[in-house]
Amino acid sequence: MTVITPKLTLERKLLGECGVIIALDEVGRGALAGPVAVGAAMMDAAGVRRRVPDGLRDSKLVTEKRRPDVAARAAAWVQASAVGWASAEEVDQVGIMRALGLAASRAVSAIAAQGASMDEALVLLDGNHDYVSRVHSSPLRVRPVIKADRDCASVSAASVIAKVARDLYMAELHESHPAYQWNRNKGYASPEHREAIRRNGLSPFHRASWAIADAPTLF
Repeated sequence: MTVITPKLTLERKLLGECGVIIALDEVGRGALAGPVAVGAAMMDAAGVRRRVPDGLRDSKLVTEKRRPDVAARAAAWVQASAVGWASAEEVDQVGIMRALGLAASRAVSAIAAQGASMDEALVLLDGNHDYVSRVHSSPLRVRPVIKADRDCASVSAASVIAKVARDLYMAELHESHPAYQWNRNKGYASPEHREAIRRNGLSPFHRASWAIADAPTLF
């Protein structure tokens, strides 16, 4: 399989129209347990002149062993980074798309708190649907791009930063709920996770509206 190396081609073009780019990507959308997380990475005109870190890819294309190192280098490479969260309870209360919007809005706000000028910002969002604008408290310029996590280096950075943060969170939750093996499946619908739900029922960290023992594997 040919692995595409993300570049800064689109970011350079977009920075002709804005002052900064805030790249967003989500992880945990299809999990049965745990939060959804949206990574954010800020890129400016100076940043796009810097070399893309070796090994940076969409988080799904980086091995689990290598992800922490790649995420650390990605965070050092971009001008600012953050992760926004929405809990399993929020997913159940408002649905997955609005929960993604809440997490994305929180990530954008965290970037703004680090000094980003939102008047000059353009949000580069992986996917084909803008789930953040209707949730965020102030107007945003949002550009959804299909496969941005694969093709755009700033979005790849956001992806791997979010993935490592969420995996660490799920490994920490495993300590208090070891039956579900979240240190291994990270809350997704693996066979061992489904079997643990059958035996033990749901934990407070499960998405109660989703966590069906016979749900299909989603990763």
